[in-house]
Amino acid sequence: MKEVVTIDARGIFYRELNAKLRQAAWNGTQKIELRNVYGQRYIGTDLGKPVEIEIFGTPGNDLGAFMDGPKIIVHGNAQDGCGNTMNSGEIIIHGHAGDILGLSARGGKIFVREDVGYRAGIHMKEYKEKKPVLVIGGTAQDYLGEYMAGGVLILLGMTLGEGQSHRAKYVGTGMHGGVIYERGEILAPVNGTKIMEVGKRDLKTIEGLVNEYCSHFGADPKEIMAGKFKKILPISKRPYEKLYSH
Repeated sequence: MKEVVTIDARGIFYRELNAKLRQAAWNGTQKIELRNVYGQRYIGTDLGKPVEIEIFGTPGNDLGAFMDGPKIIVHGNAQDGCGNTMNSGEIIIHGHAGDILGLSARGGKIFVREDVGYRAGIHMKEYKEKKPVLVIGGTAQDYLGEYMAGGVLILLGMTLGEGQSHRAKYVGTGMHGGVIYERGEILAPVNGTKIMEVGKRDLKTIEGLVNEYCSHFGADPKEIMAGKFKKILPISKRPYEKLYSH
């Protein structure tokens, strides 16, 4: 049984709140419940411990920025910059997320039950065993996976109605690594990317992450896997080579 510390965040300035979190984590607390969270920034940053943080309310920008180890569960929506330069750990959002979700993430996993804003997955990267994962249950706005250099990004389209397609434009602009999987109808690829059918290895990856998504949010994995998936890949690892070389 995990020791649980409850912190009431009502009216607490973000610096004071994060100082309380650090102190609890350094004291060996395994689980922290944050109640009445209203826009406090940087929650989960600079902890360096495998602590679980359960948030009731709406955290502010840069939730889990530079995070290395903790697990964050949000019972509500998240704002912009969630998982900014995240190194390891897990963020689970029971709602929507804002813009630049997973900006420059280099490890860890982010699961969002519903939709996300603009530029989700921008500049995600990977190195050796580090590979970030971003699973979006709904759909996304423009520039999904912009400048993506590594990792796995999945768009499940669960919030789309019958006959609706993903409307995000400029998906994979400047992409030079990683893979984007989209379930449902998607727009034509931008220059520098290609849309391909998924293979057995892709389906194995997708199925594993879909099962994780469903374990967090209670969806039916069979229903999701019955949909049609496509993958988006970069054509080149150096998309701007001709622009900057002579």
